[in-house]
Amino acid sequence: MKASKLQEKLLLLKLKQRDPDAFAKVYDLYVDPIYRFIYFKVPRRQDAEDLTSEAFLKVWQYLTETEETIRNLRALIYRCAQNLVVDFYRSKTRGELMEEEGQLAKVEDARQQNFLAQLEARTAVESLEPILRRIKDEYREVLLLRYLEELSIGEIADILEKSKGSVRVLIHRALKVVRELSTSNERPADHQ
Repeated sequence: MKASKLQEKLLLLKLKQRDPDAFAKVYDLYVDPIYRFIYFKVPRRQDAEDLTSEAFLKVWQYLTETEETIRNLRALIYRCAQNLVVDFYRSKTRGELMEEEGQLAKVEDARQQNFLAQLEARTAVESLEPILRRIKDEYREVLLLRYLEELSIGEIADILEKSKGSVRVLIHRALKVVRELSTSNERPADHQ
């Protein structure tokens, strides 16, 4: 479920007044998509749960402590989640990362199956699994945000800290790669 612009503005006003009920509504609106966004980026379900909780805690702290005007609550939450994932990987040693990459590879098939089930329900496209495995992370991420999370170009631009034009180009390139891969059996070298 997505909050309307008016609902979001009302929630932001209530959050500025430290209204816990408003925060509970924000949490209910965004916990599932934020968890899913993080889940596809970290090796373990436990990490995704922890980072999701931490994201909402940081958003609450930010909203109640800052005087800055928030234009887009959803983009703020996604940006916070993305930053926490980056911090998560920065805090790992090389050995830990290699171990977690091994674990991630083991669970990646299950995640891909789950992801594909969601995509098939929305798009009825059965051949996306091998294609999504073969495209660049940046392309996969922008496609997830746009078509699975149903975010606007502006929200994606805020999350990725890119211009709207850059996001449009990125989506266009990602879709072009997906089209190319779906029509050929060969693995183009420039897509990884």
